[in-house]
Amino acid sequence: MMRRARADAASWYLSTVLLGLILVASIRETYSTVAAEAEDSSPSTTTRGNQLGGRACEEIYVVGEGETLNTISEKCGDPYIVEENPHIHDPDDVFPGLVIKITPFFPRK
Repeated sequence: MMRRARADAASWYLSTVLLGLILVASIRETYSTVAAEAEDSSPSTTTRGNQLGGRACEEIYVVGEGETLNTISEKCGDPYIVEENPHIHDPDDVFPGLVIKITPFFPRK
């Protein structure tokens, strides 16, 4: 009788955990889908580094291959990139894919 009670309790516990995992996965999938749809339907304010071309820099900038904060600063007219982006701890540690905030202070050259 005691074994059956323990088995029932273990079964109940495992089914509750499994249900919780399914709910978490469902919520995460729903959030990812909604975020992707919102990204597709809204106008983009993100600029990727080497795709900049002749356009002005956007508020959100994604660092491209071979770019430095100095080249981005000159390109976008923002000399205070490090001060505006507290997640950049070392100005020399900039890598492709890093997202930074751009606030132009003077026109591009």
